[in-house]
Amino acid sequence: MDQVAQFFEWLFGTRSGVLALVVGGIVFFFIISFILEFRTRAKYKDQGVEEEEEDD
Repeated sequence: MDQVAQFFEWLFGTRSGVLALVVGGIVFFFIISFILEFRTRAKYKDQGVEEEEEDD
């Protein structure tokens, strides 16, 4: 139990721990957004970019 307390003390009490927490959060949300974007593109395959017609 003491190791868990030491880990949380490091995580929230030192600069390197807080930096690891912030970077870990950024990576976590990047992975989640990538997965959700992939699932959305797979669900709506026919929603591509339409080419615009040029009127002269």
